Amino acid sequence: MWNRDRWLEVFETLRKNKLRAALSGFTIALGIFIFVTLYGFGNGLKNAFQEFFLDDATNTLWIYPAQTTKPYKGFKSRRNIEFKNDDLKDLETDFSLFLEGITPRISRGSQVSYLTESNSYTVRAVGPVHQAIEKSLVYAGRYINEIDVEQYSKHAVIGRLVAKDLFKSEDPLGKFVIINDIAFKVVGLFYDEGGDNEERMVYIPYTTQQRLLGGTDRVDQIVLTFRPEIGYQGALQLEANVKRFLKRKHHIDPDDPAGIYVRNVASDLKQNQDFASVLQYIVTFVGMGTLIAGIIGISNIMVYVVRERTKELGIRKAIGATPKSIIGMILHESIFITSVAGYVGLFAGVGTLALIGDKLEDFFIYNPQIHIGTAIFATFLLIGFGAIAGYVPAKRAARIKPIVALRDE
Repeated sequence: MWNRDRWLEVFETLRKNKLRAALSGFTIALGIFIFVTLYGFGNGLKNAFQEFFLDDATNTLWIYPAQTTKPYKGFKSRRNIEFKNDDLKDLETDFSLFLEGITPRISRGSQVSYLTESNSYTVRAVGPVHQAIEKSLVYAGRYINEIDVEQYSKHAVIGRLVAKDLFKSEDPLGKFVIINDIAFKVVGLFYDEGGDNEERMVYIPYTTQQRLLGGTDRVDQIVLTFRPEIGYQGALQLEANVKRFLKRKHHIDPDDPAGIYVRNVASDLKQNQDFASVLQYIVTFVGMGTLIAGIIGISNIMVYVVRERTKELGIRKAIGATPKSIIGMILHESIFITSVAGYVGLFAGVGTLALIGDKLEDFFIYNPQIHIGTAIFATFLLIGFGAIAGYVPAKRAARIKPIVALRDE
């Protein structure tokens, strides 16, 4: 079946029917192309959701104090809850089996200056664990450490853009910046994949900030990281237990929906990933519909081709061609057209996704791409159905009696 004469015959048939061959190939190539690009866009949407969470660790609980809405145990409603340092210690003690780390965060807008340069930045007072939570990448010096916290050190870690704004081309390490009239030594520089806003931050020890705020032990919020091995369900249970613990400690009605607010990043991430997966399923369904349309198209074309060549097939049978050779000839042509056009569509789709790259980030499509195995599988699938599409009418044509075929008009 796969001999030289057969190939010459296929090429001769295609040469005599260029338009028919071109339309058949275009239908198949377009089907694969649309499938690959749509599937790639689906992956791009999924990447966008993941990118949204890249700035923070995903095994975190962000705990915020809020205002109560119900009276409880002699306390009036609309009471403002405040977190203090002992909340950190109690959480660390009671949930030690589940936690990797815990840190407070106190944020203030402050004027930061160096020599004649000055600007307003957000100063975050944190503990050492905060670096892993925010995924701050220190590229010079170091981050806030436990000694800084214990000794109320006036040390600062500044973002890349803060260094650029205030120090220009000068090396900031070891220099002193003035934060609200207090001198802080720059001990580290960091950059953050979260973007420019995150790189215009200044980090200092939270105990130092508390002392500068009048010796208070209040904190704005608490951030903890839990052990990833507890899983998604374990994270949800931990969230409920932490909220229940803090409500009991701060005398908040257990049924009060306010008072304590907990943001579970793992929960947010899973919800968004589920949504992205649904989008990808929809896109895949549309892509598969496109493939099916291509299969139907090639089937219709092959039926027409065989019908058009009825008299030719009759002559072949009259001079001794076997049904097997007739089926093989048509099948050979069908598989050849489907294979060539399928891989043209495949490479065109993959190439288009590569050219798009990050150009669609404004539309929440990050790095659209398709696994090459998926693309090749779809192409093989179309080739397989293309063979079936050629086989069915070919088998029917092989059964036609020569005398009937020769009379066909």
